[in-house]
Amino acid sequence: MSDSRTNAATAPDPDAANRVAAAVAAAPFVRIFGHADGDALAACGLLAVALRDREIPFRVHVSPDPAGDAVDGAESDASEPDDSQSLVVSRGQRGPADLAVPARGDRQSASVAAATVSRDLGVDPDPVLALAGVIAAGGTPGGTGSDDLLAAAESATLVERRPGVAVPTADLAADLAHSTRLDAPFSGDVDAARDLLADLAIPTDSDAGLDAETHTQLASAVAVATATAEPAAPQAADSVEAALRPYATPTAPFATLGGYADVVSALAREAPGVAVSLAFGAPGAVSEAVDSWRDHTAAAHAALDSPTTGRYDGVYVFRVETDRPAVLPTVARLARAYRTPEPVALVVTDEPVDDRRRAALAAAESHSLDDVTATVAREFDGDAGGTPTQATLAVDDSVADGELIAAVREALDDD
Repeated sequence: MSDSRTNAATAPDPDAANRVAAAVAAAPFVRIFGHADGDALAACGLLAVALRDREIPFRVHVSPDPAGDAVDGAESDASEPDDSQSLVVSRGQRGPADLAVPARGDRQSASVAAATVSRDLGVDPDPVLALAGVIAAGGTPGGTGSDDLLAAAESATLVERRPGVAVPTADLAADLAHSTRLDAPFSGDVDAARDLLADLAIPTDSDAGLDAETHTQLASAVAVATATAEPAAPQAADSVEAALRPYATPTAPFATLGGYADVVSALAREAPGVAVSLAFGAPGAVSEAVDSWRDHTAAAHAALDSPTTGRYDGVYVFRVETDRPAVLPTVARLARAYRTPEPVALVVTDEPVDDRRRAALAAAESHSLDDVTATVAREFDGDAGGTPTQATLAVDDSVADGELIAAVREALDDD
């Protein structure tokens, strides 16, 4: 489903979280509709834990268009009470849903807003999961309203800043190659990552026991390789900084906050149920999450390996070969952070996938991409969803890629 469902600009409501908490506390059943991105999925996990602890029945559904699904009553169960509450978790369009996290006009991440709702329900949120959501949203731990979460995590020794690179496990070679916090010559190539580590005399299979000097040496090598890569745009040197000097997370499912954010972002596209299982501490969820992350990120790096590019005023286009539309948002995020000299990266499949032409957009700053893709979807009777900084689009395969690109550019110009 795609329509404008544009939210009018409003001032943040300081009592919004409390109202959401009060509404779900009184509900016989809660339907959570989350956007398919790492921040929203982390928020869904926080809310799911709070509802479980309060013994409130719920269901979580994650998709590119949660507002549309909430309106349509996607996957509704006739056994669910008629007075159930629908909760849309997204930084994009919320539609006329009963409840929204974050509230309309609130610029903080969905994870920060969900943590506040959790507290108002009387459940202490997991600060590590919430901070991973902040990073997935493009933020910095301690910023955008997450200072209390960072303080709680630090006081409980759940996080500790250290030199090095943000990866999810102790397998350095595999993680450097698969990480989508980076776009370096070794990305997507485990052997190349092993060669880099061998040149630095760093063990290739584990970062356990590495001293601060070695972590710093690795971070410097990764930063140089990323910033000087052949396709790197000027902002690559700044973008890679977000992957360096990570917060180590000794008691969390993953080794660093940045690695956790990378995994949750991939799960949002591929296996959101696994992320909720992670939040619940389910046995086997970590290994399943790592496998899904590596599979997703390998396909994303492969798609970005040799794109056909085109530069337009304000938009840089990447035509990629892939049969997995789930990786396109990840490709667009990498392209925006490391390769595009324009403010918006537009990734389009070279050929239709499943009889549909697919696209994804990403921007560092708000470009109302959710509204832009909704406009194009209406033009071609397609489907769209997203947030102001990342969005997806699917139209009929009869629409040529050039036609789709032109429509997106026009919608961006009109926004």
